[in-house]
Amino acid sequence: MRKPVTMPEIGAPAAAVSVWFVAPGERVYAGDRLVEVLIAGATIDVSAPVSGRLLEKTVLPDERVTPGQVLGFIEDEE
Repeated sequence: MRKPVTMPEIGAPAAAVSVWFVAPGERVYAGDRLVEVLIAGATIDVSAPVSGRLLEKTVLPDERVTPGQVLGFIEDEE
């Protein structure tokens, strides 16, 4: 099943995607860091919510994201 990876609530209205650590098609495990975002000079890692394979990225480095926004999708193993 296709599961979204969403930007968590970070106490700010927006952040910028810094770097993805996983490419589409790569296997991930729940809790693995997927993407790093920058907010006010600090970095925050967004982790995989489920284990599976990263299907797609919906945002790229340097793009701005808001809490709740979909960052990508993982094909869930369940």
